[in-house]
Amino acid sequence: MRTWTLKERVFHAVGYEGMALLIVAPAAAWALDKPLFQMGALAIMLSTVAMLWNMIYNAGFDRLFPRGEAGRSLKLRIGHALGFEGGFILIGLPVAAYMLGTTLWQAFLLEVAFFLFYLPYTVVYNWLYDKLRGWWTQRKTCRV
Repeated sequence: MRTWTLKERVFHAVGYEGMALLIVAPAAAWALDKPLFQMGALAIMLSTVAMLWNMIYNAGFDRLFPRGEAGRSLKLRIGHALGFEGGFILIGLPVAAYMLGTTLWQAFLLEVAFFLFYLPYTVVYNWLYDKLRGWWTQRKTCRV
């Protein structure tokens, strides 16, 4: 069992947020009939906060649920995603309300919409990342 380095955590977080930004900013601008620049700025701000939250949350998650030889189940990954997204809603709510000039209720509704995207995205991204990392690590070990 090998723990992640800071470099790996940063790579994971940047990949996660980068892919999400490419999907969320244009979709939110279209759905809310807002300028792409405004939604892009909000997405970048929330993404930056989320990357920090991601690294903190995943470090704690790894301590509570160490990686085993068998890997992590889809059920555990669903629980992981629920915890991550629930915590992030609390963090992102005031940021979204401020940047969009909306009420906390309106920002909450936007956060719920983001949650409906990010929950399955988080599960799929992390599950695939685990699989690819396992394959890459095994392949790297075989070369040595």
